[in-house]
Amino acid sequence: MPSRIEDYAMIGDLHTAAIVGADGSVDWLCFPRFDSPACFAALLGADENGRWRIAPTSGGRCTRRRYRGHTLILETEWETAEGVVRVIDCMPPRGAAPDLVRVVEGVSGRVPITSELRLRFDYGHIVPWVTVEGREVRAVAGPDALWLRASAPHEEGEGEILSRFSVSEGERVPFVLTWSHRAGDLHPGLRFRRARRLRAAHTARRVSAIRRREGGQYRRDDPRRANRRRPPLALPYG
Repeated sequence: MPSRIEDYAMIGDLHTAAIVGADGSVDWLCFPRFDSPACFAALLGADENGRWRIAPTSGGRCTRRRYRGHTLILETEWETAEGVVRVIDCMPPRGAAPDLVRVVEGVSGRVPITSELRLRFDYGHIVPWVTVEGREVRAVAGPDALWLRASAPHEEGEGEILSRFSVSEGERVPFVLTWSHRAGDLHPGLRFRRARRLRAAHTARRVSAIRRREGGQYRRDDPRRANRRRPPLALPYG
């Protein structure tokens, strides 16, 4: 079931955007453009229409969340009985292909985490052909393909891709979801290098910030809530 509209925040790369709920679920995403059919459409239906939830296994709404500075890098934190964990979500400025990056970061203690990925193309109407090979997932349906690479193993079950692991203080577990127009367009070596670069340098901290200027100066920090962030204009449309 989708969350209340006020519980959602948005991330994007100027070409498309993802809607992230307070429970850690991406309930809306169109690849590769704003006007493309959605591969996550639970926002308008149910979980069966596609979503990607990363959160503590115990579940529940986040304790707090915020955007990092004046960027669209979203930080969501949970305080649990086992410790504190943070999920960092962003869509880096795209290169050869668009990416959705999610980084699980341990803040304190050791917290069990579950990633539940349900891919559905064309607003939930098309179930893709899914192949799981260790830490890589490939989903193909007609001309569309999605690749998931992570430093945690995956397993397939009941129509979704599951990843279960625990994260301790200081540990980071990156997930990279990449779209391709055809299954062969994205060379595996490119995906692997991208995932290693994320793990080594924590790309979520290094994504170039897209800031608005007022009077030629960057705005000072303000106390606005995460779901009130105003996104920049869409690049292809001016």
